[in-house]
Amino acid sequence: MSTPARPSERRFAERSGSRKPVVAEESWFGAFGADTELHEEGSPEDESHFVNGLHQAESVPKDSRFLSRQASRAVKSGTSAFERIYRTFIAARAALGVALVATLVAAGLFGSRPTYPVLLVSIGYALLAIGLWLLPRYRPAAAPGALVRLRSPQWLVTIGVDLVCFMALHVLAPAATLNYLALLVMPVLMAGVLTPRILALATAAAVTLALLVVAWLARYSGGDSALQITQAGLAGSGFFVITVLAGELAGRLAREELTARGSMEMARQQAQLNRLVIEEMEEGVLVVDRRGRVRAANPAARGLLAPSGMSRPAPFQLRGVQAWGSLVGTVERAFVEASWPEAGRDVVLRFEAGLQRTLRARIRFTRKREPQATEEFCVLFLEDVRNMQARSRQEKLAAMGRMSAGIAHEIRNPLAAISQANALLLEDVADPAQRRLMSMVSDNVQRLKRIVDDVMEVAPGVVQEVGAIDATAQVVAVCDEWARAAGVSLGEGSVLRVEVPAEPLGVVFDAEHLRRVLVNLLDNARRYATQEPGAIHLRLDSRHAAQAFLSIASDGAPIPPDVEPYLFEPFFSTRSRGTGLGLYICRELCERYGASLDYRLRAVGEAQRNEFFVEMRRRALSPAEARQHLTS
Repeated sequence: MSTPARPSERRFAERSGSRKPVVAEESWFGAFGADTELHEEGSPEDESHFVNGLHQAESVPKDSRFLSRQASRAVKSGTSAFERIYRTFIAARAALGVALVATLVAAGLFGSRPTYPVLLVSIGYALLAIGLWLLPRYRPAAAPGALVRLRSPQWLVTIGVDLVCFMALHVLAPAATLNYLALLVMPVLMAGVLTPRILALATAAAVTLALLVVAWLARYSGGDSALQITQAGLAGSGFFVITVLAGELAGRLAREELTARGSMEMARQQAQLNRLVIEEMEEGVLVVDRRGRVRAANPAARGLLAPSGMSRPAPFQLRGVQAWGSLVGTVERAFVEASWPEAGRDVVLRFEAGLQRTLRARIRFTRKREPQATEEFCVLFLEDVRNMQARSRQEKLAAMGRMSAGIAHEIRNPLAAISQANALLLEDVADPAQRRLMSMVSDNVQRLKRIVDDVMEVAPGVVQEVGAIDATAQVVAVCDEWARAAGVSLGEGSVLRVEVPAEPLGVVFDAEHLRRVLVNLLDNARRYATQEPGAIHLRLDSRHAAQAFLSIASDGAPIPPDVEPYLFEPFFSTRSRGTGLGLYICRELCERYGASLDYRLRAVGEAQRNEFFVEMRRRALSPAEARQHLTS
């Protein structure tokens, strides 16, 4: 609503001949998005207690805790307050029409026969009110701006009809029979709630003036005009009070509904944000009640509770599943103690076939611990201990990698000088013993160079975008090359058995880096495998449209559990002359291209229990890439 213009501003506007159109005040519920009409500034409809209240409501905090139950129910119902109250008044008018007819029938039974005009007006009003209530399709559409004009159909068929009919009953009915004065409260109340302030006060004033005129005319029929004028004045005062109070109460309800809608919208957005964050969390989240029933579980938690894939979605019962027995005991213990260590405790889930998973469980309760308070829910944060250890190692390795890269860069120049000096000395030395010593120096210099190259290979740097390569052709070519270098014959009875798809398989990887990863894994497999046919099994396949799977399994002795956590750490090796960088570099190269390298111990009874596997991103080969790999 525009603020009233000061006198000086109004005079200036009149002299300039320009009058600014402003939005018409609609009703107490005009803040809920109805279309409005334009009118001239300074018209009677410019002032409204309720519209002022609605503008003030915009500054009310959206999270107000003082909303009435009516406002909360109004918001949840999905309809506007104006529409609900309008329907309520329509139903009340129908009930009032039935009550009028029933009253006349009852009065007739007791010997007080109403006059025909009163009977006709009562029956006509009842039929109109009941018809408007029973036939909503013929009812004029109700909107916050529908009753702002006297000529609007909504105003005419409701407030206008009530004023005419009830005032007619008041005039036509003898004073000694029924008193219809109280019926005028209905249109006054309806105007106070649903129409603008000026129009509501005008309605109350019109009713009061009509009562005063009727009382003044009563003097000609021999009545006590002074008494009737006094009664009309008191009734008119009451109508004004009803109008003002109804308007204030309606304004409060509208402000509360506006605040409630804002609060619910913010709560809805916050709930969606929380759901998105929880769904995307790498940490598992479970909401469990005292009976062991899981009320909510995000995908990470469902993956941790299953040996492979995902468990069923919530809600489900923790009790009754043997593998979750330790987790059930943990939850029960937490509810008994009503507290849990900040760092959490480890829980071991033992699945079938000897598989097990160690989880770090952190438990938080839904409210702070208070005297005589019982916790009904707890929130479990679950994380695989292996992932925690891997993350800790990655943080350490990142710092070590930066330091190692700097050291390796500084070592290169002295190594080059030592290698060059040793080569010059070797040209002038004829003594076999000295040449043997210089050869040892040369071999160790070359070994140091390889270590430096390995460290520099995984040093942080910009990763160039690569296209797709044909993994099928690349794996076959590398296996042939490796077999010739290792003196392994391919074919029936070979130590190496290769399974690749018949068609090209495009993956996102660099060909040289894939060769390096594959050669390293084959060397490790051959080092610990037996010489039996098929001791090393290499398999390449496409799991689905987005991922390719490369597996190298061998029949060597299973890797000890105390060694497995350190397989991919740098400078860790079980061989005396190993650098301990092979698997670490392979994993780093895989991660450059969105792939992953990991190890798992197959179940007992498998021929090749040690398995290293690489999961790579698939990408379709372009015609140029396909031709290039075909020619190569």
